[in-house]
Amino acid sequence: MTWQAWATAGIIVFAMVLFASERVRVDLVALITLGLLVALGIVTPDQALSGFANEATVTVAAMFALALGIERSGALEPIIRMLSRIRNPWLLTLGIMVATAPLGAFIKNTALVATFLPLTLRICQRTGTSPARVLMPMAFAAQMGGVCTLVGTSSNLLVDSLAQKQGLQPFGIFEFTPLGVLLAIAGIAYMMIIGRWLLPKHINAESSAALQVGKYVTELKLMSDSPLVGQTIAEARLGDRGVYPLELLRGEQHMWSPRTQKLSVGDVLLVRGEWEKLEEFRKQAGLELNPEFTHVDGNGAANVMVEAMVAPASLAEDRTLRDLDLLPNYQATVLGIHRRGHLLRDQIRDVAFRTGDVLMLLLPNDEIKRLRHDDRFVVLHERDDVRRPPHKAIVAVAIMAGVIIVSALRWLPIPIAAICGVAAMALTRCFGRKEVYEGMDWKIIIMLGAILPLGLAMETTGLAHMVVNGALDMVGTHGPLAALLMVYVLTALLTELMGHNPSVVLMVGIAVSVAHAVHADPRPFVVAVAFAAATSFATPVGYPTNTMVYYAGGYRFLDFTKVGVPLIGLFCVLSMLLIPKIWPF
Repeated sequence: MTWQAWATAGIIVFAMVLFASERVRVDLVALITLGLLVALGIVTPDQALSGFANEATVTVAAMFALALGIERSGALEPIIRMLSRIRNPWLLTLGIMVATAPLGAFIKNTALVATFLPLTLRICQRTGTSPARVLMPMAFAAQMGGVCTLVGTSSNLLVDSLAQKQGLQPFGIFEFTPLGVLLAIAGIAYMMIIGRWLLPKHINAESSAALQVGKYVTELKLMSDSPLVGQTIAEARLGDRGVYPLELLRGEQHMWSPRTQKLSVGDVLLVRGEWEKLEEFRKQAGLELNPEFTHVDGNGAANVMVEAMVAPASLAEDRTLRDLDLLPNYQATVLGIHRRGHLLRDQIRDVAFRTGDVLMLLLPNDEIKRLRHDDRFVVLHERDDVRRPPHKAIVAVAIMAGVIIVSALRWLPIPIAAICGVAAMALTRCFGRKEVYEGMDWKIIIMLGAILPLGLAMETTGLAHMVVNGALDMVGTHGPLAALLMVYVLTALLTELMGHNPSVVLMVGIAVSVAHAVHADPRPFVVAVAFAAATSFATPVGYPTNTMVYYAGGYRFLDFTKVGVPLIGLFCVLSMLLIPKIWPF
């Protein structure tokens, strides 16, 4: 093996560690990987930039915009209103899965789950149903639907583009549909019959109600009339009230072990606790929220308390309150911040947000509608019935259908048809002029463009050939079905570690080489990569929709493993039975 091959292998391992750690954003990991490949001379500058001009990258960007038009036009509202009438928990879960799976075949999964999430929480609260019984099935159904069409998920488009570079014929827009529908039916049946017994039962439905989702960190300032003035924190016995002091801020001084410090007027306590207990303590102790984060509304408008979760791939990730425009734009008061599974000790203004963080906000009632349209956040508060002109929904659905039909009949290539559809939605004002840019998942687009040359590096350095030989040694003489199983399982494992798009980049070339080595048609092997990568159920971080419901449903990490691993196994077995029948060896 050449030094370039060893270097490429090292870069891949390094990237896998960064992807799995989630300490660095996926687009930044991809850019670092690309930079290392160029710096070491493994790929040329032209090859490094080729990913940004790739058909898959362009199509994914256009499909994000089309999905935004569907969402903003109100096309999903009739389905939402119908689901809101269901009272039975079992039927509610079934109804949401049956509604989400077909929509997931054409609409961006994260946008779909973000739309259904507040509705589902509200129904669960009203019917006394634990959100944990409903939200994980909803996230899984969105993934099941996404794999049913070529445009349902970015990894499918990536598979098609890479397969064409390997000499395969393009996949049809509905070529994945027969297998995808059968797997979706089996997956829904599994969740309704078996998965429902594996889902957690201990989580109370009230945990989804406003102000009850977890322990927040906030800052409280001592006023002159506070009974705490002159006392130490130990004497105040805050723990007995469910309030836990983390830090005492006195001017520029930070006191990390403040229990023995006597409190003075103007001191700011960084405290953590359930919001109701924090609010009760604030009133009893004569404290005020740190004025730095408070907006005073001089118009006397009615204020509403709202929980807003940082969405996956949000522009709010890795940014602090200083970088956001919540205060001036929304006239918002930032009351506190919650991060599941982590004890925040930084001042609120210094916290760099992550996906799943929840901000407790107080803002005027008439600003909530604008906040719901802010793609950086998912509002976990009861949604008002926002009426939109019905003709907008009809136009948006017609344009999306036109793009699908034109692409399916091969009148235009998928990227060109999608771009024309975006232009049509913009001209008919299905979304605002700025919304299309704000609603783009730029992190995924940049990651796609930057990670694609990694597959090229594996081919040119001979690393892919070495991996294929090692894989064939494992398969031995057991034939193409054993090789197909190996490709599926390896892709599924890489997806849980790296995410679906990077695993596709690594595996498509390997799958084609394995197919040639066992003297089989590469097409079924590429299909196995597509389905294994697009159905990530075993962890809450394997797919963005899982991350969204992980917080809102109050799940533990192992809840996904317990429910998701058998589902992955079911999909694997069915795929081994069905793929060779639909795409013969």
